[in-house]
Amino acid sequence: MKNTFGNHVAVTLFGESHGKAIGAVIDGLAPGIPVEEEFLRFQLGLRRPTGEISTARSEPDRFVIESGVLEGKTTGTPICILIENENAESKDYSSMVGKARPGHADYTAYAKYHGFEDGRGGGHFSGRITAALVAAGAIAIAALKEKGVLIGTHIKKIAEVEDRAFGELPADLALLARKPFAVLDARASMQMISAITAAKKQGDSVGGVLETAVTGLPAGVGEPWFDTVEGMLAHALFSVPAVKGVEFGDGFALAGMKGSEANDPFRMAGDRVITVSNHNGGINGGITNGMPLLFRCAVKPTPTIFQPQQTVDYRKGENIEWQAAGRHDPCIVHRARVVIDSVTALVLCDLLAGRFGTDWLANL
Repeated sequence: MKNTFGNHVAVTLFGESHGKAIGAVIDGLAPGIPVEEEFLRFQLGLRRPTGEISTARSEPDRFVIESGVLEGKTTGTPICILIENENAESKDYSSMVGKARPGHADYTAYAKYHGFEDGRGGGHFSGRITAALVAAGAIAIAALKEKGVLIGTHIKKIAEVEDRAFGELPADLALLARKPFAVLDARASMQMISAITAAKKQGDSVGGVLETAVTGLPAGVGEPWFDTVEGMLAHALFSVPAVKGVEFGDGFALAGMKGSEANDPFRMAGDRVITVSNHNGGINGGITNGMPLLFRCAVKPTPTIFQPQQTVDYRKGENIEWQAAGRHDPCIVHRARVVIDSVTALVLCDLLAGRFGTDWLANL
């Protein structure tokens, strides 16, 4: 039963949706990395619900850094971040014991943990746990920024509404860093919100696609075969609830291209090696080539919908019909954006520490 990810910089998650608290432990970060609690609060705010397009459960996400940080700097020992759950309503789930909500992990959790799991609000499988990931990721994002590595994610698509593609990356990443609803085209933003509210009125939900760019990564990071950059990122990204697909560069579209179209020609730009195009998303042979890292995540529609659904009571062995109650998101794509940034930062810190040593992130 594994809740830890990473080799050189490792993250452990703990807690349940309706338990007393959730949290994360980060082990392996170098000493001397600045930690600004205001930035952690800002990042957690990006994950919180937003008006009519999100759940009514709004947690303040008050956190306490229990260890590993002294006078605003990491000490080099494990960092423990604790976030109390203050707005759980467990009574909403009392009638659901033994019932497999379609699209959720209720039955698979029962099969794995033999009925001892905490099923309230999805327990340890809940998207609520991503708040701990965001808090941990904020420290990693800030550390990478100090090294010139910038991460940004925009909502590429919600329902059938698409945002514009990334353009001038420094400007686009700066724009996204300030946006609570991370869309580059304001018109697409309004249309996406309309699509979410329309689904909510129908008791339904919608999904979408998140597109991430990372600039400033040096060439030569990653390992061939099993610890490729794609492999390590995909491993972590698929742990984010509702992520059902990950593609790098042009991804599946590469399968429809010819080699002459898919290859990225190399050129010299002063003393730097660059590629003219970036169909491969900044990665060759599982290793960064110095160009921007680009990937997309497919986020499925929120599985909890306010319509009757066919399911089973697996404790009684009966077929039943079930309809959701309580507080739920009609779409989680906009809230997941900061989670993807956070996971990306944690994985990159791990990969960079493996390539250059753990002290590299703190300039020691």
